[in-house]
Amino acid sequence: MSGAEYSFQTKLLHNQHKVDPTTGAVSVPIQHASTFHQSDFDQFGKYDYGRSLNPTREALEDVIAELEGGLKGFAFSSGMAAISTAFLLLSAGDHIVITEDVYGGTFRMVAQVLPRLGIDHTFVDMTDLDAVKQAIQPNTKAFYMETPSNPLMKVTDIRAICELAKDIDAITYLDNTFLTPALQKPLALGVDIVLHSATKFLSGHSDVVAGLAVVKDEELAKRLGFLQNGFGAILGVQDAWLVLRGLKTLHVRLEQSQKSAHKLAEFLDAHPLVEKVYYPGLVSHPQYQIQKEQAGGPGAVLSFELADEDALRTFLANVKIPVFAVSLGAVESILSYPAKMSHAAMPQAEREKRGIKNSLIRLSVGLENPDDLIKDFSQALESVSEKQLVLQQGELQ
Repeated sequence: MSGAEYSFQTKLLHNQHKVDPTTGAVSVPIQHASTFHQSDFDQFGKYDYGRSLNPTREALEDVIAELEGGLKGFAFSSGMAAISTAFLLLSAGDHIVITEDVYGGTFRMVAQVLPRLGIDHTFVDMTDLDAVKQAIQPNTKAFYMETPSNPLMKVTDIRAICELAKDIDAITYLDNTFLTPALQKPLALGVDIVLHSATKFLSGHSDVVAGLAVVKDEELAKRLGFLQNGFGAILGVQDAWLVLRGLKTLHVRLEQSQKSAHKLAEFLDAHPLVEKVYYPGLVSHPQYQIQKEQAGGPGAVLSFELADEDALRTFLANVKIPVFAVSLGAVESILSYPAKMSHAAMPQAEREKRGIKNSLIRLSVGLENPDDLIKDFSQALESVSEKQLVLQQGELQ
């Protein structure tokens, strides 16, 4: 049985960087050198300067390319560095069609930075293919997908968007942060460039900031490689090593977190104080079937709404187990408030237009016992109920 035939779970451990060929070490060596001696005046070796190539970073780039089923991987200093560098494939006069409830940092880049470079955009609900078609312009050169989307967990039909892009010779980007290659393989569905905030599930321990990109086309790999070197937002070697270490446990972490997320989503969906739950693993989710067909699972992130912002504040003041923080995809459960965290860069009017309410909270489920989380959420929601009762009694008096 060859390495190419291994399951994803096994490839996380048994890939081309399983052992160091020189020493036999089962951990990729961290090479700190910023520059490399050249023994030939006319022909330099493979490594010359750390920004251009580094053995530790290269190992991570090789591994993520293999896991995504791509030709070449690229490691960047953050998820936004990966996204921003990938956008530099476009030129002045180009137009992007992009999913409307995209991550706030991506929104900021597309809405405030790219227009200054002469790159235009149209935000659209990508669950509506007719709306996507109507958004296409003569100068549309790219489609940007984030599926499931952040934070409303909308699911885009990846194959359908890729077909539209192919018809007009446009490239497709897909942010695969929420599902990772463990659950979704965008390149196999027709996507050109897969992007990751490796800070999240790929690393998984809230101890590194990193971004990754993977392509399947040799010419595109050359263009993105040129930009990675030219723009220079590369990942440091210590961080590259931390991502490599985190990847080894990706399967078991995501499997457990997803199982717990499903249980929590069902609990919240049945709770009388929860107005709405956004999770593609629920049969009631409008794109449940599409998600089931194009991915190996719904992931470990969900969002839910309470009655109003005041109820949400009471809930957050009383919940004990999750941390309340920016980010997701870690071993600990993380509650985030999109309006002031992930989507703070998006003006309130734009958030409301997209359905991102001030009463919405996002939950990234970690590795805690899900029954402990349910008990914790139950007591926090009970506090919400008690406060509402006190307010009602005050009004009656």
